[in-house]
Amino acid sequence: MTAASDALADRLRPLLPALAAKSMFGGVGFMLNGNMAIGTTAKGALLVRIDPAHQAEALARPGAYEMHMGPRPMTGFIAVAPETLADEAELRGWVAYALTYAETLPPK
Repeated sequence: MTAASDALADRLRPLLPALAAKSMFGGVGFMLNGNMAIGTTAKGALLVRIDPAHQAEALARPGAYEMHMGPRPMTGFIAVAPETLADEAELRGWVAYALTYAETLPPK
């Protein structure tokens, strides 16, 4: 993990007290019923679980961009640029967005 990833994870923990945190993707993932709901990337971006059917809608929000694992896009996830997350209301909005979708997923 990096300092940027750790700093963002520290901001997320109070918003997600009931979720388990797990090191992944060079950052921290917060798990809901065994599914990753939201997390951080090594570069300090927010990794957000989304409904793939609503990807265009999510990508239209400020700071959002397509997340890639190597050369391939990660279906069901987008990233949000760190500078967008300086606004606490924006961070909270993304947390709510991710949890709303993750709650619909079957437990693993």
